This record gives sequence, C-alpha cells and structure tokens, in this order.
Amino acid sequence: MKKCVLIMNPESGKVKDKKNLKNVYDILRKYDYDGVIRYTKRKYDAIDIVKELDSSIDLVISCGGDGTLNEVVTGNLQREKKLTLANLPLGTTNDVGNMYGLTGTMLSNLENILKGKPKKIDVIKINDIPFVYVACLGDYIDMAFNTPRELKKKYGKIAYILYGLKQLRNKIHQYDIKYTVNGEEREGVYSFIFITNSSRIAGMDDVYYDVKLNDNKFEVALAHVTSRKEMLKMLVMTQTRDIKDIPGITYYQTNNLKLEFLNPPKTSWCLDGEEYKSAKTVFEFEIDRSTTMLMPKENINKLFESE
Repeated sequence: MKKCVLIMNPESGKVKDKKNLKNVYDILRKYDYDGVIRYTKRKYDAIDIVKELDSSIDLVISCGGDGTLNEVVTGNLQREKKLTLANLPLGTTNDVGNMYGLTGTMLSNLENILKGKPKKIDVIKINDIPFVYVACLGDYIDMAFNTPRELKKKYGKIAYILYGLKQLRNKIHQYDIKYTVNGEEREGVYSFIFITNSSRIAGMDDVYYDVKLNDNKFEVALAHVTSRKEMLKMLVMTQTRDIKDIPGITYYQTNNLKLEFLNPPKTSWCLDGEEYKSAKTVFEFEIDRSTTMLMPKENINKLFESE
C-alpha cells in the first residue's frame, strides 16, 4: 500500500467534521493508502512535521485552513526531496479549497482528492517566503489573522465582518511606492496591494476570471483609495466587473515584481490568511515551480494550462 500522512490542525473551523475521522481511514484504504494522522500543536508546527517526514511517503494531505496549507507547502519547499501534497479544507473561509472545487463534506472532498491528478503548481515567494494564493497589505487586512478564533468558531465567515466593522473608524493609509514589474520601473501612491495566484480571495469568487496555476505568472493589483466610501465602492465593483477594469486599480500579470516603500509599511502583510511582519522596505516576488499537488478533477481544465 502507498503511504499517506494527514497533517491536521485541531483548531480549524470545521471541528464538527472530526467525528468522521474513523471513516477517513476506510476511504484511504479504498484508494490503496495506509494513512497516519499527525496533529499540529502550535503555529508553524506543520512546517517541521513535513520537513522531517520520510522520503518514502507518497502523499501528504494538509487538513485545515489556508494557513495550514501554507505551512505544509513551506515545509515541503525546505526539503531536498519534495513530496506530493494535497489540500483537504477544514478552515473557515477555505479560499484555496473552494477554488480547487472542494466544496462538499470532509469525506466527499477526501474521495475527490484521492481520485485526482498530480499537477505542478506555481508557488509565489515574497523575499523567499512562500505563499500559495495571496499576499496582501493595507488597512483592515489584519481581520484575516486578528479575528479571534473563538469568534470564527461561533460565527464562521461572519466573524470577519464583525471584526472588520470595528476597524472602520481607522484612517486609510497611503504608501509611496517605487516598483519594477516586467522590467519596467514605475511609481505611485497606493493604499492596498494584492499579489495573488487565485480566482477567489477573502471568500469572494471570480475576483479574476482566468487564473492559471501553472502559467509561471501571478496577478498584481495595486489599489488607490482615499476614503472608506471609495473602498466599499471598489469592493462592490469586484462582484460585477473584472478587477482589471475597476477605476483606481492598477493591474499587472508577471512572474517578477519588486516593491520599494519610501517608509516601512504601517501594517503587516497577510500571507494566505496569516500575519507576516517585516521592517523591510523592499519586497521581491518570484515563482517557485517545484510543488506537486494532487488536484481534484473538478476544476483542472479551468485552472491549468495544457501541458
């Protein structure tokens, strides 16, 4: 039998699904996998677990939210011999899982993964730190990682809105930025920065209409807004327009980007829903193409270019 390790975050939003764990082993055996569950005990624990796994492991499944997946991918990239990964979404928002087509129950999602196909995916790095689907910076972004876990367990996605409403009194900061993209130097004043490789961000589907996970490119959206009213108007427009056509947003598609801030940002970056603190003023983005993900067949044709 093939060997499978499930790395499970016991604090993930869908705790109720854990009662199905006795059925997980049956499904794994059905697809010729001998499975072992490893529980994370602290932040970044999944990184160390993956780094220390034996090279004979055939599949590593991240069982948690997007942050847990980020840790699993990060640990794998630090290995000399990379392992094949998969994502079983158990978090609150599950942007990556939803994009992959994993919108069912824990057990049905697991079956769809195991019936899937291994695909190489692009992983973006910011100053050599990987993220799977989004790096963003700006006011209110902190709701992704500062919303209390107890609130998320009780209210689900609504918890982010409740926390975000408390922040609406805050002033919107502006950042003077010099940047190099596709070999061209530019500059501007922006309040929000989104570097993404996803069609879904913060629970919103189809933010981009034609994202490919293996095209050696990522999407860049630099937004200039000066008030909360402008910000809310822009958010509404993302539901009806392609983000490239929204006034106030500068858009690029690239595989290399360098941002230079006049002063260190006043807020932390958010990487895949987790906080990334840095006192640096220069941030460089590039793509790593060494990650293999076992993908459900649901959205393969939509998300991948033909090989």
